[in-house]
Amino acid sequence: MERFFNTAGPINPADHYALDPLHRWDLPKVLSLIDQKKYFLLHAPRQTGKTTCLNALRDHLNQQGRLRCVYINVEAAQAAVEDVAEGTRAILYHLGTAALRQAEDDFVDQNWQGVLAKAGPLQALGAVLSLWCQHSDKPIVLLIDEIDALVGKMLIAVLRQLRAGYVDRFEGLFPQSVTLCGLRDIRDYRVNHEDRAELQRLTSAGSPFNIKSDSLRLGDFSQEDVKTLYAQHTQETDQQFAEGVCERVFELTQGQPWLVNALAYDVCFEDQAGRDRTTTITLADIDTAKERLIQRRETHLDQLLDKLKQERVHRVMQNFLLGENCLVPEDDIEYVIDLGLLRQSPGKSLRMANPIYREIIPRALSSEMQRQVLPRRPAYVDQEGRLCVEWLMTEFQQFFRENSDSWLDQFQYKEAGPHLILQAFLQRVVNGGGTIHREYALGRGRTDLVVTWPISCRPRGSGDPDQNDRYGLDSRFPGNDKEKKAKARGTQVIVLELKLVHPKRSVESTMNRGLEQTAQYMDTCGATEGHLILFDRRDGKSWDERIWTKQETAPDGKNITVWAM
Repeated sequence: MERFFNTAGPINPADHYALDPLHRWDLPKVLSLIDQKKYFLLHAPRQTGKTTCLNALRDHLNQQGRLRCVYINVEAAQAAVEDVAEGTRAILYHLGTAALRQAEDDFVDQNWQGVLAKAGPLQALGAVLSLWCQHSDKPIVLLIDEIDALVGKMLIAVLRQLRAGYVDRFEGLFPQSVTLCGLRDIRDYRVNHEDRAELQRLTSAGSPFNIKSDSLRLGDFSQEDVKTLYAQHTQETDQQFAEGVCERVFELTQGQPWLVNALAYDVCFEDQAGRDRTTTITLADIDTAKERLIQRRETHLDQLLDKLKQERVHRVMQNFLLGENCLVPEDDIEYVIDLGLLRQSPGKSLRMANPIYREIIPRALSSEMQRQVLPRRPAYVDQEGRLCVEWLMTEFQQFFRENSDSWLDQFQYKEAGPHLILQAFLQRVVNGGGTIHREYALGRGRTDLVVTWPISCRPRGSGDPDQNDRYGLDSRFPGNDKEKKAKARGTQVIVLELKLVHPKRSVESTMNRGLEQTAQYMDTCGATEGHLILFDRRDGKSWDERIWTKQETAPDGKNITVWAM
């Protein structure tokens, strides 16, 4: 059986194309921390390869022969919630079976039940680890995965026992090194209000879990990593990737491992044409696969989007969607970065983690509206096949007037609601024809949208294209050379700048700033058409006062249409 691109669970090199997991992090530093008898943290977003790296580290240490390393996943204890007795039983059972299977060591498996009965659930884990280390002929290294699956008192119980035994590790009476692995830094582990003070005490100065300086974050793939991974498929199947494909995949994913694998799996194994190994995978194939991933919202993407409902994520992401630089706790921003929703560039500016997330997040937040809003696309396409934004925005103004109040009540992200409603409306118009590029960044006070529309798109219902050549191109390009015809017709590049009119700002000042920003972004995108959309959310304004349209000239002379509502 040929190997494939993995999108579910840890990597198995026998089944999956794989990068060397030991090269994905700073292995010399990891080994140094273990030799120094440190307890440390590994964290990264979901499905980035944490478990694969931990298993590779375990195998590496056990092959060296100096240490006995065991990996355990404590997610099973999550079902116990805060029932410490049941959670401890689950952890000890899995520790016993893991040590037996991975290290051929049956001590824990044979003794944990007796220790639990004698020591009780609040002491049993620490007691088992201590007895195991005394019995073992090698120092123990313990890798604990999914630690942040534990909540409340169960989490506190585990941390307290590890903390209590920490001082005994130098005498060989406790594991020499423990790695806690999860999505987040330990200060973000889930405890209720009553337990938070206890967690803060445990993670105060001097605790082995005050480990920010020794906290390792597993990084994403580099562009070279993408090329190496995809080259394995070519080497084994002879299927080629066209020039620029790996660069496009990296651009879309920014190296997020699941996305890199998911795009390749879609085009090479899911798509019928791609399963023919004589077919070369093209840039268009990758872009089509990207759209399919977004529409399917597979498990990885659904788990990510579920985080948007959390209050602290909402605080950050709502400001982000608006481009506002409101005061948000630094811990909340770091938390959202740890989840993988945002990334921090070398210049310290925040960006959406990658273009795929940048597109799926607003579409997911307005998905219900997209299903119910059914604009008639041909109504916005003229006889030359051009998208007429004036027609579209005129209808949207009326739609917004009639429906925004009821729609905004449905949004968790109410402040960003007007932006999301417009994007949902636009999405239904351009689906199957154009594309929308979204750009967000804190502190800029706006959201940038770029709509690209191939003028070759005919209005639906315009008749038989072979008998109705409105564009006068069939005679210049006979036959079915659609690519040449599309190039001759060209592509519209339309900038839409979205801004809120805040209570403490005037419409005029907001508009003047917006005109300058719109013109600048038109230059950046090479657009010839610009529109500034002002959402006036000030109290006491009637709809007749809010809704208007005018043509304005930006400071650099560009003509820009302003739409207020």
